[in-house]
Amino acid sequence: MTASSQVRVGDVVVLTDAAEQRAVANHSMWNDDLRPCSLAEHSWPGGKFASLWIGMCICLPTYALASGMIALGMNWWEAVLTILTGSVVVMGAILLVSHAGAKYGIPYPVFARLWFGTRGAHLPALARALIAAGWFGINSWFGGQALDAILTRALPFWTGIAPHLAIAFLAFWAINVAIAMRGPQAIGRLAQIAAPTLALGALALLVWAITRVGGFGAMLAAPATIHGTAFWMAFYPSVVGVIAFWATMALNIPDYTRYARTQRGQALGQVLSMPLAMAAFSFVGIAVTSVTVTLFGTALWNPVELIVKFPPAVVIVAGLIVILSSVTINVGANIMAPARAFENLWPRRITFAIGAVITGLLSLAMQPWYVLATFSTYIFTWLGTYGAMLGAFDGIAIADYWLVRKGRLDLAQLYSPAGIYSYAKGFNIRAVAALAIGWGVALLGLAVTPLHFLWSGGWLFSLLGGLAGYWLLMRNETSVLTQTRYDEITAVETPQAHPSTTWSPQEA
Repeated sequence: MTASSQVRVGDVVVLTDAAEQRAVANHSMWNDDLRPCSLAEHSWPGGKFASLWIGMCICLPTYALASGMIALGMNWWEAVLTILTGSVVVMGAILLVSHAGAKYGIPYPVFARLWFGTRGAHLPALARALIAAGWFGINSWFGGQALDAILTRALPFWTGIAPHLAIAFLAFWAINVAIAMRGPQAIGRLAQIAAPTLALGALALLVWAITRVGGFGAMLAAPATIHGTAFWMAFYPSVVGVIAFWATMALNIPDYTRYARTQRGQALGQVLSMPLAMAAFSFVGIAVTSVTVTLFGTALWNPVELIVKFPPAVVIVAGLIVILSSVTINVGANIMAPARAFENLWPRRITFAIGAVITGLLSLAMQPWYVLATFSTYIFTWLGTYGAMLGAFDGIAIADYWLVRKGRLDLAQLYSPAGIYSYAKGFNIRAVAALAIGWGVALLGLAVTPLHFLWSGGWLFSLLGGLAGYWLLMRNETSVLTQTRYDEITAVETPQAHPSTTWSPQEA
């Protein structure tokens, strides 16, 4: 009888001691950050996922995304509905990918080995890293602007320094990199601290807006300026933009759910937090932006432009909240995936901290000041383009785990350079072909004018193309485990019988 290489305890599968020792010997595929979690490390309750999402949703890019819809001509409830619709759709993809991380305790680059191969996994990992670096730069630019505003009010000589904004940006960028280097557990703690602080700041801003215009009625009375076909032409790509906003997390969510205590806990923690937090905080941005049209004659969709119109003391407090928000989203959502991706390139030499530094340097090359120059560049060019790119990866990941393998993995083989997931010299050519199909579907919308909706909805159609292409191409794949084979390599224990942990199957 074949010896078991992995053990299932409740919702979690971990390596046996003997299988782990063999995997450790393959230094090129293993390091302390890329290894699967031990049973004791599956310790995050649902509440921790909720606080993580709340901290990431209450951020400047969310505010700018929602506020910009007012600038496009929507009224308040149309903009909130757009945000909620996109958030619910992308949460479906997030949950489908979350399951693998929670069950097997593996980070995103290792999960990608399953579908692209042990060497081919660098492609989806680096694609996710590139987008994350762009977001890292965007949040650093927001935070740098806030820091510049604080220093302008606090230090009279500050504006006399010609490159004062560049200096503030680089200083804030360095703070983000330094915090990120401390690792994922520090990231989780930061989100728990930041979430309530940011919520209070958002509430204070909303109260200010209400008092300035005499109540909710006056604040939300501004009518939509686009109707009929014009509305739908704005609504459709805006929903896709919201989806693309979190398409990155739909890929690398295993980096977080790998620490989940139970599947039910991580799923409820995410479902009950992200869509509602996005809608609630978006309402604040939408309402306040509506007030800026009345007070200043233009929609100030960049919150830093609004902050500088307050008295000095308010600028300092609000600027500090902006800084906290930017740090939280940066180290929570934009460091984990690229740092892991760079680790995966050379596990023996590149650590998580080094990966964080590389991400920071790459973010400077993404020119965030250009991305945030106009709202159309932000949502249609930035979000739309990278959404189309990442959608195919999302589709391939979902198809592989749920449709091709039905959730059955040989965990040890993910760390074997010559194992069943190495495919052809480490590359799964069929995954590359499916990626080309997904991208091709979206790009068809650029080439053929009547099919432009394919590009406007790039994430969705790229995902569907990648999913269908991968599913069809991977028929009769030899690395797929039958239920019999999976049962042979997977021992089953009760949580109480496992000697290495005090883990409980009940969600705290």
